[in-house]
Amino acid sequence: MAFKFVAFAVLIAAANAGVIAPAAPLAYGAYAAAPAAHLAYAAAPAPLAYAAPVAKAVVAKAVDADFDPHPQYSYAYDVHDSLTGDAKSQQETRDGDLVQGSYSLLEADGTRRIVDYIADPVNGFNAVVRKEPAAVAVKAVIAAPVAHAAPLAYAAPIAKFAAPVAHAPIAYAASAPISYAAPAAYLH
Repeated sequence: MAFKFVAFAVLIAAANAGVIAPAAPLAYGAYAAAPAAHLAYAAAPAPLAYAAPVAKAVVAKAVDADFDPHPQYSYAYDVHDSLTGDAKSQQETRDGDLVQGSYSLLEADGTRRIVDYIADPVNGFNAVVRKEPAAVAVKAVIAAPVAHAAPLAYAAPIAKFAAPVAHAPIAYAASAPISYAAPAAYLH
């Protein structure tokens, strides 16, 4: 244990002296009467010399031929499926770094969710979400008079269990006691 603490102290002393390189290895001799007499220390290494920084070469950046510094597009779609009830739409327009758009869809609870959004480099992405009740056309149903049917007639219950079966008591025959012979190994 003493060796670890001494080696740690040498590293701390070297670091406090401004030396960045690791300390020289310790030489271990025979154990002497004094506890620290068996260690021999090497001289501290010379400080490291640093070379001047290497000048970086200027690298020409290749420009992509397909790069558009001012992209522009506009698209929209609209889906109304009467079979499944799916109804959704979206439209979006981009002019450079400014993107504007909106989309809408029918929620499971019957409301329509409408999201209007805008994105630009100054304000980031901002969206406004609103819900509107779905315009559902309800057909008026006129109730026709209902004729009541005659009451149902029920049959008599069916007996599920037959009469109990009488059993005669079971007689057991008396048996004779069984005798066993001792193994031959135990007979003397």
